[in-house]
Amino acid sequence: MAKLVGTPATVRIGRADRTESERAGASARAAGRLREMIRAGRIRPGDRLSEEEWAGALEVSRNTLREAFRLLGHEKLVVHELNRGVSVRRLGVDDVIDIYRVRRLVECAAVGRVATATPADLGRLRAAVAEGDRAAACGEWLDVGTANIHFHQAIAALLGSPRVDETMGQILAELRLAFHAMPDERAFHLPYVGWNRRLFTLIVDGGADAAGAELEIYLAAAERQLVGAYPAGR
Repeated sequence: MAKLVGTPATVRIGRADRTESERAGASARAAGRLREMIRAGRIRPGDRLSEEEWAGALEVSRNTLREAFRLLGHEKLVVHELNRGVSVRRLGVDDVIDIYRVRRLVECAAVGRVATATPADLGRLRAAVAEGDRAAACGEWLDVGTANIHFHQAIAALLGSPRVDETMGQILAELRLAFHAMPDERAFHLPYVGWNRRLFTLIVDGGADAAGAELEIYLAAAERQLVGAYPAGR
């Protein structure tokens, strides 16, 4: 007869671990759905996230939602204020500058790897460009901003690193909060529709050096615009 390994206590601990893992998974999924809504521009800086409302909308318990809020707080997407609850974070100039530091490090390195890009990599970039073109043609400027986020996520994916993909997903969600500082969505987003198309062409045909030089100019211009949209001293 085979000897049983372990005791009832260890079995109970295993079940508790599974339950804890399930709770953590539910919190991560809830955080992911909220993050995607922020990335899509559907939740704006300063919006209050009511526990009752969002627990119902996401079909999770309040405890699960609180853990999701905690995860998003670590990502600098929400803030908890005493006696006011949780709200979507408002960025400042220093946040924007730091976001662009990270973007240069990641995206310029990614473009440098264009020679190893797979057809799937280029397909994601092409799809994001087409998404932006369609949204601009319909005058859906919120969706144009989302397509721009997708384009830059696809650039970062050229590095082939799941960790980089996760980090850039968080960085670009935070960047989306900065987009709301622009007073005229059309005037801000429209030039980047064509610029994304031009940058994609350089990635495909011009090689790493040409695409990298263009990306540096692109990121500098976007950073200047966003920083300039914030009142002095903020």
